Amino acid sequence: MDDASNNNNNKRARTSVDKALVDVWLRELGQLSTRNFALRRRASEDLVLRLGIYAKLDKHRGCVNTVSFNTDGDILISGSDDRRVILWDWKTERVKLSFHSGHNDNVFQAKIMPFTDDRSIVTCAADGQVRHAQILERGGVETKLLGKHQGRAHKLAIEPGSPHVFYTCGEDGLVQHFDLRTGAATELFTCRPIDDRRNYMTVVNLNAIAIDPRNANLFAVAGSDEYTRLYDIRKYKWDGSTDFGQPADYFCPPNLIGDEQVGITGLAFSDQSELLVSYNDEFIYLFTQDMGLGPNPPPSSPVSTRSEASEMGSDHTSAASPSTANTDVRIAPQVYKGHRNCVTVKGVNFFGPKCEYVVSGSDCGRIFIWKKKGGELIRVIEADRHVVNCIEPHPHSTVLASSGIESDIKIWTPNAADRATLPTNIEQAMMMTTTMMILMMTTMMMVVAVVAAAVVMLIVMTMKKTTTI
Repeated sequence: MDDASNNNNNKRARTSVDKALVDVWLRELGQLSTRNFALRRRASEDLVLRLGIYAKLDKHRGCVNTVSFNTDGDILISGSDDRRVILWDWKTERVKLSFHSGHNDNVFQAKIMPFTDDRSIVTCAADGQVRHAQILERGGVETKLLGKHQGRAHKLAIEPGSPHVFYTCGEDGLVQHFDLRTGAATELFTCRPIDDRRNYMTVVNLNAIAIDPRNANLFAVAGSDEYTRLYDIRKYKWDGSTDFGQPADYFCPPNLIGDEQVGITGLAFSDQSELLVSYNDEFIYLFTQDMGLGPNPPPSSPVSTRSEASEMGSDHTSAASPSTANTDVRIAPQVYKGHRNCVTVKGVNFFGPKCEYVVSGSDCGRIFIWKKKGGELIRVIEADRHVVNCIEPHPHSTVLASSGIESDIKIWTPNAADRATLPTNIEQAMMMTTTMMILMMTTMMMVVAVVAAAVVMLIVMTMKKTTTI
């Protein structure tokens, strides 16, 4: 590492220590409340730079596709290709409960409903089913089918603070609303592409759904095109007397409008109603509410190229103000770059008590952490031999849970003695890992194709013999 890099790291270290000392001094003088002191410490870059492996939770027998903490943060729930759901006491690395989800295919999402004594769990999966699991008094589990998508159901979103209401989305483009009090599924709408694409794209295959924590009436969905669509549930007529398919707003980076090669794999809202969007084969973007394109977005003609997007970088912050913006020039969202999102459906998330950081997995098997403001990449963590798909922040502490292609879940806490520095060869390592992953998946697809062809040949030969006889 050169002298300039060392100087920058030393400056960063001194700044973190200086801020911590000032905060302690202010707290002792009574000028900083205990609560605000705790919030500042949890958001400290020093803690992020000290994140290290705390535990590996290893009981699944397949890829772990979902990890999520309960409201109190003492229980972690996971779901896997083995179709099982596990509840963990992650601090002691102990399994509290393990049960078969009832799904016939890979579990994609599992969440604990709030205010249910951690006994009510909702899941969705590759079989398209949406299921409810109820943990009984003596530890048994009853699961039942609530609804179904025609195709894989990747994600669900729980209405903030509700023990009853949640939404799901699927590759059939359908968004459904569930209320556990009635057990009924309400099909809200099927997400359609913008008008000039409907002749060759009948629906938008949905990968992600998220609800605004500051306004539970607003939820966003995204999938196989470049737009994130924002809906207001208050506009839905529960008697089905109106068409609810028209979004209240659209979001898309100016450089990606009209780009038919991209799609969206992950969404997240911050506690300030900012919208984080992760694109496949592209970057992560942060939108504020005033960056929407309105209910009728402009025609699908790209206004710039991807190379121009890469130049946006940290010159575009998320603190855009309509009073200072030229109405003829649309403000570009903040961009987060460095990771790879090509192979699998990856989530994205905020991290920190006030969402000070952005976190994502990558095809290279690493966790990437950026400062939300400015988009500076500050941390890269090796977390999987293949791909990291899920990053879940703890609701109250500086703790992360991650999972991916490997069958374990990794818990990360600020336990390292030394602050981490960015690796110098990250680009080369990422390209090598991504290439190997693509080759591996291509080989698997070829093997499947050969096996399928052999089965067909066997069937044909059997039919010929039967006919001859």
